[in-house]
Amino acid sequence: MDHNDQQLEQHILQFMQEVAYKPMTYQELEAHFAIADARSFKQFLQTLNRLEEEGSILRTRNDRYGVPERMNLIRGKVQAHAKGFAFLISDDKEQQDIYIHANDLKSAMNGDIVLVRVTSQSANGGRMEGEVVRIIERAVTQLVGTFEALETYAFVLPDDTRIQRDIFIPQTAFNGAVNGQKVVVRIVNYPEGRTAAEGEVIEILGHKNDPGVDILSIVRKHQLPEGFPEEVMEEALLRPDHIEQQEITEQGRVDLRNELIITIDGEDAKDLDDAVHVKRLENGNFLLGVHIADVGYYVPERSELDREAYRRGCSVYLVDRVIPMLPHRLSNGICSLNPQVDRFTLSCEMEFDAKTMQRVNHRIFLSIINTTERMTYTDVRKLIVADDENPELELKERYAPILDMVMQMEKLATKLRTKRMKRGAIDFDFQEAKIIVDSEGKAIDIVKRERSIAEQLIEEFMLAANETVAEHFHWLKVPFIYRIHEDPDQEKLLTFMQFAANFGYTVKGKGNSVHPRALQTLLEDIAGTKEATVLSTMMLRSMKQAKYDAESLGHFGLAAPYYSHFTSPIRRYPDLMIHRVIREVLANGGTLTEARFEVLKGRMPDVAKHSSERERVAVEAERDTEKLKKCEYMFDKVGEEFTGIISSVTSFGMFIELDNTVEGLIRLSDLTDDYYNFHEQHMILVGERTSQIYRIGDELAVRVARVDMNEHTIDFELASQKAGSSAKSFKHFKQSGRGNGRNNKSGQVGSTGQTGRSSRSAATGGSTANGASNKSVASSNPWTNKKEQSGNRTSRNNNSNSINSSKRNNYNGKNIGTNSSNNSGGRSPQTANRNINGEQDNSVRTQRTSSIQTDMWGLPVKKKASNSGTPYWQEPYNKSKRAKAKQADQAGVIPTEQSEETTILFGERTGKKLKHKARDKVSTKQGKKTDKKIDKKPVRKPNKKKNKS
Repeated sequence: MDHNDQQLEQHILQFMQEVAYKPMTYQELEAHFAIADARSFKQFLQTLNRLEEEGSILRTRNDRYGVPERMNLIRGKVQAHAKGFAFLISDDKEQQDIYIHANDLKSAMNGDIVLVRVTSQSANGGRMEGEVVRIIERAVTQLVGTFEALETYAFVLPDDTRIQRDIFIPQTAFNGAVNGQKVVVRIVNYPEGRTAAEGEVIEILGHKNDPGVDILSIVRKHQLPEGFPEEVMEEALLRPDHIEQQEITEQGRVDLRNELIITIDGEDAKDLDDAVHVKRLENGNFLLGVHIADVGYYVPERSELDREAYRRGCSVYLVDRVIPMLPHRLSNGICSLNPQVDRFTLSCEMEFDAKTMQRVNHRIFLSIINTTERMTYTDVRKLIVADDENPELELKERYAPILDMVMQMEKLATKLRTKRMKRGAIDFDFQEAKIIVDSEGKAIDIVKRERSIAEQLIEEFMLAANETVAEHFHWLKVPFIYRIHEDPDQEKLLTFMQFAANFGYTVKGKGNSVHPRALQTLLEDIAGTKEATVLSTMMLRSMKQAKYDAESLGHFGLAAPYYSHFTSPIRRYPDLMIHRVIREVLANGGTLTEARFEVLKGRMPDVAKHSSERERVAVEAERDTEKLKKCEYMFDKVGEEFTGIISSVTSFGMFIELDNTVEGLIRLSDLTDDYYNFHEQHMILVGERTSQIYRIGDELAVRVARVDMNEHTIDFELASQKAGSSAKSFKHFKQSGRGNGRNNKSGQVGSTGQTGRSSRSAATGGSTANGASNKSVASSNPWTNKKEQSGNRTSRNNNSNSINSSKRNNYNGKNIGTNSSNNSGGRSPQTANRNINGEQDNSVRTQRTSSIQTDMWGLPVKKKASNSGTPYWQEPYNKSKRAKAKQADQAGVIPTEQSEETTILFGERTGKKLKHKARDKVSTKQGKKTDKKIDKKPVRKPNKKKNKS
């Protein structure tokens, strides 16, 4: 698109955005813009069509054109959730996210660009809901899943849980795929109404149980590139292996090769892109030098290397491999600051006042360095913490020339950190895991990543350089890319403050604003407490995600007014982009030419947006592989016992975190010793009969009950309860809950109880075991045996967007602090099964209102527990209830529903249903006694006198 087309686009959009504009036909627009010749008319029509395809303008049924925002439509990207609903992330930064119900997605998928009409908004102008009107651009063109073949067709079950429907594959598109293989499918036809999406197999990755296929599936799922294109590799081969003296002379770089400069990285790091040195000046101040590999010198703009780096956005660090942004010839070679070799760098030197730690001077320049040592975090930590007991004499002797500088680094880093925390920076200290894999990629161990003084030292130096560079170029007013972290949403922050108040903590603030220092103070107060993990997690969730932007909007989490990413150009494209800007500004005397200024100004927003999106993809891929390998590590440990702490309590169970950071769920349906009620305000589970309380931070002995390698989830059970009690019911559920069900292209259901996954591609799919019920149907209910469990699991119809397969039954992350819609009140084993739309299975007993007594503070009053060890219905304190239970037991029936007004009895063999209400008359098998309790209105019975009212 040339400059004239861009100008015409801007004129058309500006005209349509005017307040007085009314939708016009193309003839009226032609007359308005005075289109005279045929060439201009052709260009005008092409521009209109292009704007319409992009969704920038809209054509009405009357062939009139207008902008979406004037038609109550909002353009943006769909962010789907595994439970079926989605949010619209608007192109307009000022526009809040819009909630889209599963029924209103109109076949839109995660990442699609759509137009949405706002259908409702809360009274205070808060949450907005909408529906998809038009899909402008499809984001999902291919996906990864498991191939399941039938006779003349097949379905692919997507690995991405955000895709709610299976993909129909006709026999002609199998392309050699067989049952159980992981395949890559290209979507040929997208779903419309009740018709499933249709695809064809384009790549077979291997059987789902083959070594390496699991990680490869995640790579393909996120469409991560593996190898580099041939033209990129050819260009990389043209780059030199070393620096020639002529290059040094021509460029006029500052020569720092005689300085003591070191790199500090992990033992297995190969792409060393930052080096540091520290000096004490004559005036007593600290001089900190941060030297970053000058990658931009070897990756020119618009080269093949640059295009590929932009497409990738960043390097991706998976458990068993790294997918680099640049070829290894550059990232591990000429661009890596390897020891004792000359390397081109961009340097930022900063002088800090020794008392106040204020930055009093700085300079940014091109340089050449030759690093003295390639140090590791482990060695630096040992040098710093060495004492009389562990003198580390051998290590000190080896690093004798730089030992004094390392000590000065520790002093400076400590002072910088103290100053940063004092101004209000928020420091989340979450435990991270390092998964050790063998030669075949199988997880063999999980260890905690240590964040020692050495890691903190480098972190402080990089933060200082990033802030200095961002502020310097902000005041130069040149196009730049900043790393921003906007202030938290006020509603979410208020919710968190109320949540923290439940634990007795207050967050200070003025009006609706909270300074990050207040949040850091809270983190300091809760350090070491039982609730530290959940409060830190909830605080993090109340904040917005950091991202890249062309405007400097500050960084809330760091309490920094200016911040950028300058220190990692080997693995992040925004760093590479601003390196080019810095080199151009330095070469042109501190400014840019007018033409170059306009080009960069127009490109920076797109680079920032694209880089943020690629970063999110990388993070999701890294999390997926970590979850996968943790499940793989625990898979052969089913039945083993571990000690963990309760990290979260929800309405459907409690999450337990082991010492190795592995986390699993104890479901309420697996707690068979009592009925438990969830108290949201205090985040506790309380037993009705025993008053047993489970709260965050409690230590529990647990047993690994289940590991789901499809969903990548782990279920625990209490070690004190009978081993395998929950696993048996789960096994039975798995056997009875999956069937064929893929009877036709649209996935419509054939027979009851055999719907399986077909309902995910149908409007009327049956849901075995009641759809998205968090597997609470797998309860080990003391009132229920296997016959009843199997007999009562019947299908029911849901709408096309309900989550109807057993794959969707698992929990999707922690739902901390809110009542799950998949559970009605958090009771076990009487937990009511619900799908995501809140529909309740008729075969499951209704639940009673909680009768837990509380004191003046709202805390539960502990009841006196029974020492008899017998079920509560046999205890003497409730004779009526005991009598009914005994009668039911001797009559061979099982009570499946109990409340203060209603009791329902189901026969084991016949399935006969007896319902006792206030006006029902039921004869028992023992004495044929009649319950004379009736309604006020008499019930007429033949050949008998009327009962008294």
